[in-house]
Amino acid sequence: MPLGTPVIPETITVHLGLPNEPAENVTVPFIDYIKNVASSEIYPTWPEAAIRANVYAQISYALNRIYTEYYRSRGYDFDITNRTQNDQSFVYGRDIFENVSQIVDDIFDSYISREGVVEPLFAQYCDGVTTQCSGLSQWGTVPLAEEGLTPLQILQNFYGNDIEIVTDVPIAAPGETAPNFSLRLGSGGDAVRQIQIRLNRIAMNYPAIPKISPVDGYFGESTEAAVKEFQRIFNLTPDGIVGRGTWYAILRIYNSVKKLSELNSEGISLEEVSRQFPEVLAEGSRGDGVRLVQYLLSFIAYFVPTVQATDIDGIFGPSTTASVESFQRAYGLPVDGIVGEQTWYELNNVYAGLVASLPSEFTEGVIVPYPGFILRVGSENDYVRVLQEYLNYIGQTYTQIPFVPTTGYFGALTYNAVEAFQNLFEPEEVNGEVDSATWNAIIRIYEDLYNGNQVSAGQFPGNTVS
Repeated sequence: MPLGTPVIPETITVHLGLPNEPAENVTVPFIDYIKNVASSEIYPTWPEAAIRANVYAQISYALNRIYTEYYRSRGYDFDITNRTQNDQSFVYGRDIFENVSQIVDDIFDSYISREGVVEPLFAQYCDGVTTQCSGLSQWGTVPLAEEGLTPLQILQNFYGNDIEIVTDVPIAAPGETAPNFSLRLGSGGDAVRQIQIRLNRIAMNYPAIPKISPVDGYFGESTEAAVKEFQRIFNLTPDGIVGRGTWYAILRIYNSVKKLSELNSEGISLEEVSRQFPEVLAEGSRGDGVRLVQYLLSFIAYFVPTVQATDIDGIFGPSTTASVESFQRAYGLPVDGIVGEQTWYELNNVYAGLVASLPSEFTEGVIVPYPGFILRVGSENDYVRVLQEYLNYIGQTYTQIPFVPTTGYFGALTYNAVEAFQNLFEPEEVNGEVDSATWNAIIRIYEDLYNGNQVSAGQFPGNTVS
């Protein structure tokens, strides 16, 4: 489960003791864990707004531990402890208060986050009577609720006005972010991009680590050099390979320098979030996930003769099944015609490796393939520059698209140009971001316009005019 937008895990593993104590681990449904914590830490007679505010804090605290893999990145085999010295009170097997249970049922798929960042807030709290802290006071929520404040207003009173409650969070099986294969020179994909982003941020605190440029999801020499220096600094074998140990060391140090498990967290921006494995795709599936798989397969098929291309229509039919099977055979995967997690990541890795081997310079009339990662505000690389060139060319015909300087930086001007393009050609996808669908729409319009402009006067245009 690569680090992306948070999900509500189906289960959570709790260590019934301090982290280093030999104690039992219990795995329970996440919703039952929150009911237990709430029943152990607050009173059912409190006003409902106070109970809800506390439950939001308890959910966010637990999700932060899971999302950052706070314990697992340190080599432990659990997500959280049951000791208040470190975490939240959890009394295995205790009775649950009925009204608390109903409230948790209502809001367990929500969490607190600061505006503009992704990760669940590390919602530090204390009882406010025997202990004091810089976060929420549990007893302090009661008079605020009695004054008529809403749960969000109560939380803002303690955590600041820049917090929000994220609702309707999807539920997913728990998992680890570490890929099940080592990343090394020549690797590609979102996992590599995550390593590049994290190492560049760590380098701000450890300047001996060379900066990686561009952050493109391709494991080239600059990425290898950064990995080796990180490994030297933190006493790991400096082989330039990101295996499980190095992956979690990078994650642990990244979380530390970003203060992700503190109230004053630097925060994870949307630009840092990877594209997550969406779902298992098989014959009968439809939608953008299928369309992306079809595009990747058809692109790979152009370079790998044993891989069969397929129509890019968003419908997973027999042709797409045959194409997936040919890819799986070519790359030594189980041949079942289904795009599960392993096939999904191998598709992205192979695609990223092929794209990285091609020149990304803009040459008039040349089509550059989708880079394999979303371009959005804050992106800075050669693909943004190519995008800007395409948009400017299209804008000569479709003047609703504003001109944008070709700087390679995705700022407000590029956002406006992308949004204008989407309004014209993708009215159902107007978000100012360039995913595979928007990139392919842009190069399709660009190619049509370019080829049309090359027709000389009197030349047969290639189709019958009536």
